[in-house]
Amino acid sequence: MILVKDLSKTFGDIDAVKGINFEVKKGEVVGFLGPNGAGKSTTMRMLTGYLNPSGGTIEIAGLDSKEKSIEIRQKIGYLPEDAPVYVDMDVIDYLEYVSEIRGIPKATRLSKIKEISELCGISKELYRGISELSKGYRQRVGLAQALIHNPDILILDEPTSGLDPNQIAEIRDLIKEIGKDRTVMLSTHILSEVQATCNRAIIISKGRIVADSTIEELQKSASEMTVYKIELNAPADTALEVISKIDGISNAQVTDQKANSIFITFNSEKNKDPRTELFKNVVDNGWELLGLKKEVVGLEDIFRQLTTENGGK
Repeated sequence: MILVKDLSKTFGDIDAVKGINFEVKKGEVVGFLGPNGAGKSTTMRMLTGYLNPSGGTIEIAGLDSKEKSIEIRQKIGYLPEDAPVYVDMDVIDYLEYVSEIRGIPKATRLSKIKEISELCGISKELYRGISELSKGYRQRVGLAQALIHNPDILILDEPTSGLDPNQIAEIRDLIKEIGKDRTVMLSTHILSEVQATCNRAIIISKGRIVADSTIEELQKSASEMTVYKIELNAPADTALEVISKIDGISNAQVTDQKANSIFITFNSEKNKDPRTELFKNVVDNGWELLGLKKEVVGLEDIFRQLTTENGGK
């Protein structure tokens, strides 16, 4: 349904997206994951036609975005990070307005609004003013406007941004329900969001794709990784440089600092134990070792490694 080839976007001297490639097939729910500023929203806006690419191609449902922009927009439902709702309107008036824009016949608009409202859990809110709704319910109204024309593809940009934990859980459940019969692509910088709603993750860092795997494959990678955290009384820059050069250690980072100590987290390569060499370096440099422990490894560690090591590939 979505095919991206060598896609790039430049803003002046800034290369926001750098020749990325990926495909999302019919019926997939894919998470587009990356830290803030990685190029997620820029990519989403190019997919939906809000921005023109600087290079490369986008095909949606077999249609070229440069030649068939209007036809493509008819096939896409889009929810930006800030739900595009008018707070001075009632929910039903707003959805009727969106329905008219989307070309839904007047005779079927009310039944369509009721159908989508039921799906999005806002049936009881139809005659309330949008200004009276919580942010979670405004987000549901935003999803309703994205679904009102029954699109084949749903693109969601940070769909749970700014919501409280209960609202986040509700929106995630809603996305999973919607994704049963649609192609869904959602962007986020929160890994748990992808775990909860998606079966595949595309990870972007500094404008480049650094991973494209199923959640199961990412979890397997996490299970094979060993992560340590060391606490030292030592100068941060010097300690980080020394530890980074030890054979078998990768992705060393200063993750915390206190008045008299620093914390450095690092990965240990498979079948290598760098602890003996690590202790030797601590002694040789006259540093005080305050602690060393093996961390419980999760997908967050995979994400951290992919989005910091070499800045992508």
